[in-house]
Amino acid sequence: MGTTEPGGISAEGVQRSFGTVQAVRGMDFTAPPGSVTALIGPNGSGKTTLLLILASLLAPDTGTVRINGADPLTQPQAVRRAVGWMPDTLGVWDSLTATEILVTVGKLYGMAPAAAAARAAELLAEVRLSEFADQPARVLSRGQQQRLSLARALIHDPSVLLLDEPASGLDPGSRVELRLLLRRLAGDGKTILVSSHVLSELDEMADRAVFVSGGKTVKTQTLEDAGSQLRWYAIRAGRTGELMRALDAHGLPHQAGDGPRRGQVRVQLAGEEQAAALLRDLVLGGVDVSAFAPATGALEETYMSLEAEKP
Repeated sequence: MGTTEPGGISAEGVQRSFGTVQAVRGMDFTAPPGSVTALIGPNGSGKTTLLLILASLLAPDTGTVRINGADPLTQPQAVRRAVGWMPDTLGVWDSLTATEILVTVGKLYGMAPAAAAARAAELLAEVRLSEFADQPARVLSRGQQQRLSLARALIHDPSVLLLDEPASGLDPGSRVELRLLLRRLAGDGKTILVSSHVLSELDEMADRAVFVSGGKTVKTQTLEDAGSQLRWYAIRAGRTGELMRALDAHGLPHQAGDGPRRGQVRVQLAGEEQAAALLRDLVLGGVDVSAFAPATGALEETYMSLEAEKP
């Protein structure tokens, strides 16, 4: 009986330098199949370098990487068959039409011309670019090029998706469609790793997050864990003074908002259970609460707390 290769992505002790610049100093993480893993960090933290290593386009100096159990260094073809890579810009073949780009990439992956053409038409419809099928890529807007880049990454039906800033340039409607598509693909069992600065989008999209800084992994967190952490909540009530007195009675430090947030009171709570208990007590105490919600997204809260801890 044969053994089943482990799916998903794993990286351990990955390092990569460019001359004297150490872009990746020590990355350790996993991205399991059937989930969306967010890769979060400031500019220059090594995210794109890591994605290039995972896509077998760049070799690590040290460390081990596995994509569905395959080593990008010794089994690059197996990795490239498994991976759909979406860089942050489309980058090539501006004179080719959208269909020609997808068909060409499909052929590079060994697809028959007819199969590649059928898959191209299917994906152009999926990303709402059918009307641009015969238009050169240079006429597409930034957001449309991003959608074409996503279709290009999906052309060979990969089991692993590596997406670098996929929401960049997308309008709000397209961002919603991207989120729904990635959730569906994860539901189909694909491994999805997304690098993005749009943390509010990742809150709605990701199952887990890996935070990196200075080329190192600094924290791994599930969205469930993120929702139970210490975070700021924003509360509005018909009588702000009454709300603040109630918070004083609970011994909870709070801040009154100003400017566009005038009338809003911020309070730091230890996760959703404490928030639910406070809301219940306020309502039962006669405070006319009109709004009660996290002031920031769960992943943004983690990111900002990690930034605040930097020396």
